[in-house]
Amino acid sequence: MKTSLRTAMMLAALASPATANEISFDDWTHQPFSIFSNNDYHREGPRLDVVSDDSVSLIYTMLEPDSWNMRTARWSWRVEESAPATDLERKGVDDRNLSIYAVFLPPDDAERLRGESVAAILEEPSARTLTYIWGGDYDRDALVASPYLGERGMAVMLRPAGVGDYAEQVDLTADLRRAFGAEGMALVGLAVSADSDDTDSRIRASVSGLVLE
Repeated sequence: MKTSLRTAMMLAALASPATANEISFDDWTHQPFSIFSNNDYHREGPRLDVVSDDSVSLIYTMLEPDSWNMRTARWSWRVEESAPATDLERKGVDDRNLSIYAVFLPPDDAERLRGESVAAILEEPSARTLTYIWGGDYDRDALVASPYLGERGMAVMLRPAGVGDYAEQVDLTADLRRAFGAEGMALVGLAVSADSDDTDSRIRASVSGLVLE
């Protein structure tokens, strides 16, 4: 009965209207993939600067339950030096300027896995990850299967490789449904990465004003 009541309360929260939540990058955790190849992240409140020089890594944050019902995201991002366009469907050649990850779990699993790292949650069979990408050479809003996450991950292409300064707004609920046919999942984590190690290139970029609603 306690489990059913808790689940019912969580589902009610997920269905309720969300209020805006501006994200600070100050306390995000760095997740290196190699001791020899890591990006340089500078975090200052709502702004994140990244330099990726023949390197790759990500930083992430796990969200508290009051953010699990957020259904849209908006942000600004800027690229001053760009990786070349690559094939994002192939491991080992998939460099990209910036990726913003939105990680989802079913409500029961979200409660069970509270406190776990994003790396652990990405391996959870029930997890689903949308990755919004600036890189490659694809049509806007094209869906590209992740070569790393299998059926658990899908990339949404926003910008092709190149420099510039843009504002974005995405509908997480619609993209989750379009990519996975999934409904009613909890938004449990966010991550940002840059990837330049396959092309021996250099990326200078930033993300700012990330707001969930």
